Order: sequence, then C-alpha cells, then structure tokens
Amino acid sequence: QRARGLMFVRSLPPTTGMLFVYDSSNYLSMWMKNTYISLDIVFARSDGRIASIARNTEPLSLRSIASTEPTRYVLELNAGITERLVIDEKSRLLWGPTFAAD
Repeated sequence: QRARGLMFVRSLPPTTGMLFVYDSSNYLSMWMKNTYISLDIVFARSDGRIASIARNTEPLSLRSIASTEPTRYVLELNAGITERLVIDEKSRLLWGPTFAAD
C-alpha cells in the first residue's frame, strides 16, 4: 500500500489524504509517477511538527520530492489544501493518543 500510495487515483475527496508512517526518521522522498492529481506533500518530524511542504506537485512527474531534514511521516493531500487550511512549518500533525493527551 505504501509503495502504491495515491498512484492511479483520479480524484480525492477534499477531506481525504494518505498518511505514510515510517519506523524511524530519515530523509524521505516521494514522486508523482502514475499519480494523476496534483498533491500537497507534507513532511513531518517524529513529534508531528511540519518540516517542509511541497505544494501543488506536478502530476505524473518522475522528479523526486524530498524532505529537507529527517522526517518520519508524509501526508499527501489534494493540492491547495495546505494553503486553504493554513498548514505550514508552524503546524503539527496530531492524531490518536497524542492528540488526546495535548
């Protein structure tokens, strides 16, 4: 599932995305091969803080889109969602027990 990601997806509901969770932090990279929709790709550190965002990625591109530092999570969203929701490097991903504890 992680290798396929959002490849071959032709549309994505506005409130939907795909979260990639890795076992440890590392320099991560994604590509848009066989991805037909433009995405915002959010790279987050192990504590959920946003490290970098690649906005409005080019569909079907083979260009590598890499994190700017070691990260543990990648969140793919429809292009434009990060701007609309004001998600930036001051933001943090929260979910599950982490969210409940904060």
